[in-house]
Amino acid sequence: MSDTVSGAEMRPAADGPIAVIDIGSNSVRLVVYERLSRSPTPLFNEKASCGLGREVLTTGRLNADAVEKALATLRRFRVLCDRMGVAKLYVLATAAARDASNGPEFIATCAEICRTEVELLSGKREAQLSALGVLSGVHHANGVVGDLGGGSLELADVHGQRIGSGITFPLGGLALQDTSGRSIKKAVKIVRDALAKERHLEHLKGRTFYAVGGTWRALARLHMFQRGYPLHVMHGYVIPAREALEFCRLVLRVPIDTLSRIDTVSESRRPLLAYGALVLEHVIRVGKPENIFISAQGVREGLLYELLPPEDKPTDPLIAATAELNNVRSRSPAHGWELIDWTDRFMAHSGIDETVEEKRLRHAACLLADISWRAHPDYREEQSLNLIAHAAFIGVDHPGRAFLALAIYYRHAGLVDEDLSPRIRELVSARLLDRARILGAAMRVAYILSAAMPGTLPIAPLAVERGKLVLRLKGDLALLGSDRVLTRLRTLARLIGRDFAVATD
Repeated sequence: MSDTVSGAEMRPAADGPIAVIDIGSNSVRLVVYERLSRSPTPLFNEKASCGLGREVLTTGRLNADAVEKALATLRRFRVLCDRMGVAKLYVLATAAARDASNGPEFIATCAEICRTEVELLSGKREAQLSALGVLSGVHHANGVVGDLGGGSLELADVHGQRIGSGITFPLGGLALQDTSGRSIKKAVKIVRDALAKERHLEHLKGRTFYAVGGTWRALARLHMFQRGYPLHVMHGYVIPAREALEFCRLVLRVPIDTLSRIDTVSESRRPLLAYGALVLEHVIRVGKPENIFISAQGVREGLLYELLPPEDKPTDPLIAATAELNNVRSRSPAHGWELIDWTDRFMAHSGIDETVEEKRLRHAACLLADISWRAHPDYREEQSLNLIAHAAFIGVDHPGRAFLALAIYYRHAGLVDEDLSPRIRELVSARLLDRARILGAAMRVAYILSAAMPGTLPIAPLAVERGKLVLRLKGDLALLGSDRVLTRLRTLARLIGRDFAVATD
């Protein structure tokens, strides 16, 4: 078996739905996950914009109307959790509730409605959970996590599995609206003074800034649609820092309603865009990161990651997610793992250079290779491409997503590009596109040999021997060497610049 992970290691850490309610300064959100696992799958996700953080910094209290709306939302969420059979509910409250004088009273009422304890997060704790959320969804994170909510901005340094101490600032969109009197000019001074000598940003130069929070996601969505980006998946969307800086300046320069594709941002979020752009602009100016990485993983996912057993945390989230899809959608999950080993041998003897990350992506692709077998044969390539490109994967960037989708497209369609959108190919380098074609061609050999069933690939190795691509079919396996197998083997051999042969001795 491969050294990636085994099927047995993909077990869930807990059974039954698990839910998190996040009582934020701008919105109250419920997310119900299928179960606690390394790659949790949301069953239900809903939010209500309540504006709890509006005017808290100037009045010192939560607004009565906002409180009433938030409590009504919580009553509905509690009923939904009961109807969905949620095994465990966690409730978190952030900046607005901790900063308001009537926060303790509000939290007590929330706990009564939700029938569980409400964890009131300190700024440091919120920064820690946001950083854990990024670590749970980013393969080898290296940079600074910034979580911008309605009431506050949290910063924490991340490198590998290490998290630095977190810090919080009252720079959320609602907080800036409040303290600046809705004046962007005054907000500029507030943000500049707060971040001018922030030590977390001093270590950001040349690294990645991981942007968490609804306002920054809305900005990124606007940027994505303005440039006609072909993949509408927010997690893993990367904007070069220089480009992000120019975009922030644009958002600050013109009236929000005149921006191209502003219809892609909800009306409730639009008033906060300028404040989010202002904070991001100053982060880039002070920290000088190389890229801005949009993370859909934050406090909620950080809590789930924290709850995992220690032995499950090191598991690769991409492999965990693809293994789960393999388990529920493939004809034979065991075949996917055999395909990993079979392609490992092929690549090791092919003479083709492969990085650690490319190997990881190849393993994930092997687990996805058969998930669309129930589709009509004429549409398997199209369904695979769409399903994989838009799946709720974490631990993979957009070029990696495109590689996975393309490899499985070629596995079904052959090396035919006529019906393939050129936009998806734009996301990968020429090298990754070549690797996707080679892997797809190898899979075509594997599936015609094995009929997607386990047991054949381990005794039908494929490798380059003495400069020639050789498929070994011993004993009764020699009967499998049909013209279709030879045709597919020839195609693969041409892709790697080799002659080919079938050995039956």
